[in-house]
Amino acid sequence: MTTIYNHQQQFTTESGETLPGFHLAYTTHGKLNAAKNNVVWIFHALTANSNPIEWWPGLVGEGKYLDPEKYFIICVNKPGSPYGSISPVSKDPETGETYNNKFPVFTIRDMIKTYQHLKEHLGISRIFIGLGGSTGGMQLLEWAIEEPNLFEHIVPIATNAILSPWGIAFNATQRMAIEADPTWQEHSPEAGQKGLAAARAIALLSYRHYNGFDITQRRDKAFVPLTEDVTYAADNYQRYQGLKLVNRFNALCYYRLSQSMDSHDVGRGRNGVEGALKKIRAKTLVISITSDVLYPPVEQEYLQKQITGAQLLSIHSEYGHDGFLLEYEKIETALQKFIDERKPSYLKIVNQ
Repeated sequence: MTTIYNHQQQFTTESGETLPGFHLAYTTHGKLNAAKNNVVWIFHALTANSNPIEWWPGLVGEGKYLDPEKYFIICVNKPGSPYGSISPVSKDPETGETYNNKFPVFTIRDMIKTYQHLKEHLGISRIFIGLGGSTGGMQLLEWAIEEPNLFEHIVPIATNAILSPWGIAFNATQRMAIEADPTWQEHSPEAGQKGLAAARAIALLSYRHYNGFDITQRRDKAFVPLTEDVTYAADNYQRYQGLKLVNRFNALCYYRLSQSMDSHDVGRGRNGVEGALKKIRAKTLVISITSDVLYPPVEQEYLQKQITGAQLLSIHSEYGHDGFLLEYEKIETALQKFIDERKPSYLKIVNQ
């Protein structure tokens, strides 16, 4: 069930911008039990929505490890996204017009501040499992530091404690693609669509891996070309993925969310990254994807070393960063052992 939470008091972002309020779209599956100890909070990645059954069907849903019959599952559409929460396409109640390019950047920490209000509204005082990949993992780590006693277990996947210069460069290059579209700041739902398509194609190069493209988009693969001048499957795939995102997302939202990711630094204002990670008290399983070039395994190894008692599972995959969405059977097996069996057997094990 998707619901809108309206917070009608002023909210000030880290940058000092003050909004008259905010709203969050969130989806729940299952019911909160009497003991209120069955909460699973899932954090979505860049362009997903608040319903993990749609984008993580191998892991969430009836008969899956995260089954609504057992857990109360909640996922919030993060601020800045066009899927229901406050974003550039939302109306400013003070002007009656959409925020558009006046919408401020929500840092990862700002996002968590909004979730804390929703948590209080729902009467949640303890979260059994926190789970998130990529920028979802950023949000999870930020919250586990901000409220060390909130989570019993956390599972950050293919993520990091601070966005690297490499990651910032990918985001900046995507923004440059959007900026190259002269329509991108127009007050129109179609604004910046060509730039957004190009940005998505750039992003895919960081989400996938050489071997993955060789498997799925090989030179001799048969395909239906989008245009007459497309000769190869990989070319067609990049164009298709760009158009696919254009049909479901917004260029300015994408632009702002990439800036949100750039802000990620759990050590900001906390005497450094190492000190911040030491604040985490939840039982932690860090998962890495061996072929991830965007958030390489060395970043998850660092998390494991700095979070007290953390375990590390390295999952072999040919699909790069997107392996956190595609290798759900391996992730499900890991969760079963980590949550149910509580076996500390993950340290630097590569799941073949």
